[in-house]
Amino acid sequence: MSTTSLVASEVMDRSAGLLNDPAKTDYTYIVQLPFLNMAIDELVEGLEESNVSPTNETSAIVVVPVGSNQITPIENPITPHYPPDLVEIQEVSERDAGSNNMFIPLTRREFLQNYPPTSSLLYWTWENQIIMFNPLGAVTPRDVQLKYVGQTIIPAADSTSVIGVINARSFLSYKTAALCALFIGENESRAQILETEAQRALERMTGISNKGRQAIVTRHRPFRAGYKGRGWR
Repeated sequence: MSTTSLVASEVMDRSAGLLNDPAKTDYTYIVQLPFLNMAIDELVEGLEESNVSPTNETSAIVVVPVGSNQITPIENPITPHYPPDLVEIQEVSERDAGSNNMFIPLTRREFLQNYPPTSSLLYWTWENQIIMFNPLGAVTPRDVQLKYVGQTIIPAADSTSVIGVINARSFLSYKTAALCALFIGENESRAQILETEAQRALERMTGISNKGRQAIVTRHRPFRAGYKGRGWR
């Protein structure tokens, strides 16, 4: 069943069964929980690497004031800030602040130089975990929207925690069991078999998501968007 309501206890019940301990005499919820969270960490990294839907996020509007040239992490005293769950940026777009205009994607550059300030932020770069714009900023406030890979899945606190990822049950069950077999049971052969099944489950999970994305038409920038970069090479 595909559900976002998968509960940690369900995964650990299946894991215990794979370890020949369905009564959870040895592999209790408390014993399994750290290994379940290791499995969740690996799942998160695998989904982020494949850029599948559970990790795709669109930010709320970030207002960049006149003259400002950066969006910083939440712990930085300089505002504005980007979302705390941001892992990797896919797109940075802008529009006139407070307007209902369409967001226009900005061009990413590896390195920035000073450009005469305009009504646009022109370019952006990812530098020292800060989103940087034209060092001189823009002459008008800008609404900025980020499309990014986000860390949307959190560790399980206990057996009642909900793991809100569709189709994660098989991978997490096999992976949790594999880790328990290796580090608790010290049974390398069983751990290897379970690890193989876990990787197959992850491949199926990401493969299903990627098939769904094949129908997505890539959105190109409007033809006239190139005028911003002319003459500023």
